[in-house]
Amino acid sequence: MNNINILFSSVGRRVELVKYFREAKEKLNINGNLIGIDIDELAPALNFVDRKYIVPRLNNKDFIPTIIDICKKESISLIVPTIDTELEIYAKNKKLIEKETGTKVMVCDEDIISIIRDKIKTNSYLKLNGFDVPRVITEKDIKNKNYSFPLFIKPLDGSSSINAFKIENFDELMFFKSYVPNPIIQEFVDGTEYCVDVFSDLDSNIITVVPKLRLAHRSGEITKAKIIKDREIIELGKKLAKTLNAQGEINFDCIKTDNGIKIIEINARFAGGAPISFKSGANSAEKIYRCLLGEKIEYNEEYKDGLIALRFDDAIFLNA
Repeated sequence: MNNINILFSSVGRRVELVKYFREAKEKLNINGNLIGIDIDELAPALNFVDRKYIVPRLNNKDFIPTIIDICKKESISLIVPTIDTELEIYAKNKKLIEKETGTKVMVCDEDIISIIRDKIKTNSYLKLNGFDVPRVITEKDIKNKNYSFPLFIKPLDGSSSINAFKIENFDELMFFKSYVPNPIIQEFVDGTEYCVDVFSDLDSNIITVVPKLRLAHRSGEITKAKIIKDREIIELGKKLAKTLNAQGEINFDCIKTDNGIKIIEINARFAGGAPISFKSGANSAEKIYRCLLGEKIEYNEEYKDGLIALRFDDAIFLNA
């Protein structure tokens, strides 16, 4: 493969991600372009790619045909989806995209994405496969007062911690039940929260599992973190990736308690804080290029333990 062209879908604010791919490309002396697409011409990361396209919204019938046209025009090797809401449409159409263009899509299979995008399905799937999860509080439980505070509520198909709230009393429970769209209510789990990056190749061979202690976050995205090689969490991440038959990058949130580790969330894409793992040595951007070159990469834990990351905002200034 002489050129490797990678397309970042809904590239938005993912400037860090694009920069790490550019660094990896230059380090490996690979030819090719980084392509960014978005619905917003003012998406910041569009200013850091080699070529950019404005595309229809995901629910527009022309979205996939537009993606196929771009893939043909730019000879795209791999599409990297970056937001939760686009995972289902890419999973559903990844075989079509590859058939029409030769382009691979870094996304899990459609049946797995349909589970991950529904938090009640996720909870049930994890329980069925032997993982510990927070207890779901049903309407019957509420009617029979079979619960205790605090509780936690969030949308079934939510993202970025939007409309996610801790519930302290009955009045709050009644309010948030009507306020949060399509809610799932769970027991509140108290413990130490980790955000874990797991990278597998496109044949589902697990390559790295990186636990990050979540020191601070904003809108669901980690802002302060510490890499900790926690053996229990690493083994949990390997088991989860194998169960999901994960392809590419996934990320999961878990809480370590005195009674074990509960998984509270799975995201089948690069998390906003994924570049923290890259910096520690678990550089998925570089590994993606190596995989596309046909290299076989073995599982490894060659990343820096104890690395602390403090993330902050930056800005781009454009002439009108």
